[in-house]
Amino acid sequence: MLRRTLLALSRSGRVEQLVTTMPVSSGIVARFVAGRSSEEAVAATAGLDRDGLAVTLDHLGEDTVDREQAGRTVEAYLDVLGALSTAGLTPQAEVSVKLSAVGQALGADGSRVALDNARRICRAARDVGTTVTLDMEDHTTTDSTLDVLADLRQDFPETGAVLQAQLRRTEGDCKDLAHAGSRVRLCKGAYNEPESVAHQTRADVDRSYVRCLKVLMNGSGYPMVATHDPRLVRIAGMLAGRADRQRGTYEYQMLYGVRPEEQKRLAQLGETMRVYVPYGDQWYAYLVRRLAERPQNVTFFARSLVSKG
Repeated sequence: MLRRTLLALSRSGRVEQLVTTMPVSSGIVARFVAGRSSEEAVAATAGLDRDGLAVTLDHLGEDTVDREQAGRTVEAYLDVLGALSTAGLTPQAEVSVKLSAVGQALGADGSRVALDNARRICRAARDVGTTVTLDMEDHTTTDSTLDVLADLRQDFPETGAVLQAQLRRTEGDCKDLAHAGSRVRLCKGAYNEPESVAHQTRADVDRSYVRCLKVLMNGSGYPMVATHDPRLVRIAGMLAGRADRQRGTYEYQMLYGVRPEEQKRLAQLGETMRVYVPYGDQWYAYLVRRLAERPQNVTFFARSLVSKG
């Protein structure tokens, strides 16, 4: 019940206005968000790199319905890619892009605008020697996102995909995308989805995750195992072994600020461990979904509000 309530609040403009205008310092979100500027994002990336961790940067923002705002988001990505290159942090750092932040939600022309903008980001990423992964959002955008991915991969085959084990369709999508050269991040999913399209219990989502992961590990692509669940991390390792995968033919991914010691442990074992690092002003929806995923985060955030507000 708490998770569903929080996920509903993540899309509430009224609650967002209340929370983001409270006299709360940036220290509250600093555990999960690397800062507001590209400079802060690159500094966080450099610190993670020193610990042997790879990074994917996400400039926060979604559901953009203003063409100029979508353009500013593209420019933010071009800026941070240039800064990563200058700092010598590519190719170990890449970027993740939500299509709704670069035009997907702009009505009938949304997919075309998003594709054109994503192409600009992919081209800039290639120019500095790194890659782009397209984030997946709620189920209403899945087909559009996969269509844009297919178009992008004609010119930028290195573009990564994201699939959500929560959705009932995902095992089939994994089969479609588990081919040579295909990078696929498998996550559980962080959106409030209806029962008609999504598994509703944690156990069912976990079982779906394992089924999907088996498909990816036994395929010819490059699986990106996005989970903080210790049991699923162990299962991923076992499945990689059974599929005769060597380290470097798959990777683990975790969120910035979540289980940092486990991230370092995996890296020290020689695993590729990539940290998903969000930055920017529009942190509200992202943070609330993180609270929904891990109930203990609610306590952390509430204490911060009491101490800082």
